[in-house]
Amino acid sequence: MTTTRFAPSPTGYLHVGNLRTAVMNYLIARKAGGTFILRIDDTDPERSKEEYVDAIKQDMEWLGLHWDRVERQSDRLDRYADAADKLRELGRFYEAFETPTELDLKRKKQLNMGKPPVYDRAALNLSDAEKEALRAERGNGVWRFKLDHARINWTDGILGDISIDAASVSDPVLIRGDGQVLYTIASVVDDTEMGVTDVVRGSDHVTNTATQIQIIEALGGACPRFAHHSLLTGPQGEALSKRLGTLALRDLREQGVQPMALLSLMARLGSSDPVELRSDMSELIDGFDISRFGAAPTKFDVQDLFPLTARHLQSLPLADVADAVKEAGVPADLAEPFWAMARENITTLADLKGWWELCRDGAEPLIADEDRAFIAEAMALLPEGPFDGETWGVWTKAVKKATGRKGKGLFMPLRKALTGMERGPEMAALLPLLQVIRSRG
Repeated sequence: MTTTRFAPSPTGYLHVGNLRTAVMNYLIARKAGGTFILRIDDTDPERSKEEYVDAIKQDMEWLGLHWDRVERQSDRLDRYADAADKLRELGRFYEAFETPTELDLKRKKQLNMGKPPVYDRAALNLSDAEKEALRAERGNGVWRFKLDHARINWTDGILGDISIDAASVSDPVLIRGDGQVLYTIASVVDDTEMGVTDVVRGSDHVTNTATQIQIIEALGGACPRFAHHSLLTGPQGEALSKRLGTLALRDLREQGVQPMALLSLMARLGSSDPVELRSDMSELIDGFDISRFGAAPTKFDVQDLFPLTARHLQSLPLADVADAVKEAGVPADLAEPFWAMARENITTLADLKGWWELCRDGAEPLIADEDRAFIAEAMALLPEGPFDGETWGVWTKAVKKATGRKGKGLFMPLRKALTGMERGPEMAALLPLLQVIRSRG
């Protein structure tokens, strides 16, 4: 069975960068009729916060990315300890004691000599007595996985055939000196024991994947299929990381972005397929193909979400937006005609309030000097309410006959006088909703 996972760290709010990873893993699992796991990577006790766990779940539920089960790494520390013991028994795990300053000096020396800045495995040459002395002086060391210096090969679902020389990579630190288990080994143990078959993540993890493949093999596990998607940039190609604080999902939700608009963009952004607004999750699932995605950096512009949101709202029946219409202040008996009038003239649901205020309170008339006599004559011909769907047509026909005006010269001044705007909804639909007409004087 196909099993995927989304594994956020609860050290902050979800943003568009890690949402893309979540969407891809979710769609792969659902298309295959498989399992989607929400795994909370909370092995860092200092930075992980329960409020972020709750926020992650809230964002996922808002988007409709429903998980089959939740796992938490903080509940599985014994499994990581067992894996570490096995690596020690295999001779693939060793303790190292260099300080950050010492490691930095080593890297600089290697770079000056034209060599890659790879850890030199000096710790492997320490005697037991030397290790004891270093522990007494510095405390416990970090634990590094000893890579087999051979080429690591896999066929990536997006990047194609990948080959990395393990000799060009430092032996990764899997456990810190304070005992904290790091992502690399925790992820391997979890993916193996949870039967994860497909791992999709950002291309910044490619080297990490190479080391994880060797760890999986050392522990006797089966490697999942890997795919590494491109990283998002800003609309001008700038690094998105500096702007992620303004692109948190909770902020987009507050700005009125609709879930299906966001999902439709994320499911196609960076692929060879055009972005298409989907009406529901089943359409997203059916149209998803990981092989259609490319390796080039992908530009993301938050402004693209708003036209998609507007189009999505236009497609919705009143029942789907009834709460928002009520919240805008619209009386129940006017909700249906109000939504029919407003739906194609809003970008987000927050815009409904402005349209109802116009209907309830009227608009400040916008009348050019040359149109004042015309508007006065037209208003004298406007019947007393209530108005209906025929009133606009009957009234403008009478005004045309009385004044001789026609076309834009007839309709535009009337629209501006009634709404204070040059464009907007069909006047035949809006006029029956106007409770106040200020231009009547």
